Amino acid sequence: MHKKIETDIIIIGAGPVGLFAVFEAGLLKMRCHLIDALPQPGGQLTEIYPKKPIYDIPGYPSVLAGDLVQNLMQQIAPFNPGFTLGERAENIEKQEDGRWCVTTTRGTQHLAPAIFIAGGLGSFEPRKPPIDNIEKFEDHGVEYFVRNPEDYKNSRVVIAGGGDSALDWTIYLAELADQITLIHRRTEFRGAPDSVEKVMELAESGKIKLITNAQVVGLQGNGKLNGVVIQHDTDGEFEVAADHFVPLFGLTPKLGPIADWGLTIDKSAIEVNTTDYATNVPGIYAIGDINTYPGKLKLILCGFHEATLACQSAFKVVFPDKKLSFKYTTVTGIEGMPGRLFRC
Repeated sequence: MHKKIETDIIIIGAGPVGLFAVFEAGLLKMRCHLIDALPQPGGQLTEIYPKKPIYDIPGYPSVLAGDLVQNLMQQIAPFNPGFTLGERAENIEKQEDGRWCVTTTRGTQHLAPAIFIAGGLGSFEPRKPPIDNIEKFEDHGVEYFVRNPEDYKNSRVVIAGGGDSALDWTIYLAELADQITLIHRRTEFRGAPDSVEKVMELAESGKIKLITNAQVVGLQGNGKLNGVVIQHDTDGEFEVAADHFVPLFGLTPKLGPIADWGLTIDKSAIEVNTTDYATNVPGIYAIGDINTYPGKLKLILCGFHEATLACQSAFKVVFPDKKLSFKYTTVTGIEGMPGRLFRC
């Protein structure tokens, strides 16, 4: 039986704008549950450039992307948001009681009166290597994300890629797996220099096997992966035993199923009005980089503003019989914070 989650606002996208929406909703006593195809909160900031400095967040002359996500998670902690991670929002359906039901790729159902689409540039889908039978082994030894490192304990793991994700997971899993093999098409890596240095040290000490100028061209196994076929530029083709193959070639943003939800779309972005960032479908809002309107700027701080106004509007959808009165947090405080009390 598929899991069913009930909340006040379903937020599709756990990037910085989606996370900040939890805070603004929480101030208005609205519960939030976030859905994201990535295995952890933070969106692009966590998955693509966690060490990249950001300079246009008010109050921070400079803040690393990963640190900003940590700060947002700390900020929303008093409101206890729920998360469905590693699952993509697949379809929506209006219920008889007026609520929306959002179902994910794994069948998890989410019910709420309002939906915030905060999917950034869309859902991030992994760039898959051109291997003929790769889909046959997905979830049977082939994974595009490392969701739970413990799954790789005492196993043989082949990682492919030359960026930060491939390097970082090679370093991390070297302490858990029986055997780690890192494969890269070139001898130069795109990741952070200190990570490259660490990988080289692990290879020299024999803790991992490093194969450059090569790529995985085939997968082997009967229902479950037990080996990969590698094509080397000079040594030709050979096999490596493997229980897991993790190709980490980055992510491609796509609007995905959202394009089929009856929303007004303009060049892969959702049209909204600037009064409250509502879409053409009542009860559905779009905030952050995924929306478009005259004068739109794709900045995190603009997304924060959009989330704030969307929450004010969503309050009327979630609590149609209640009156909304705006109050400053300097007066009300925040529920759950030491020494402060939130009053509605």
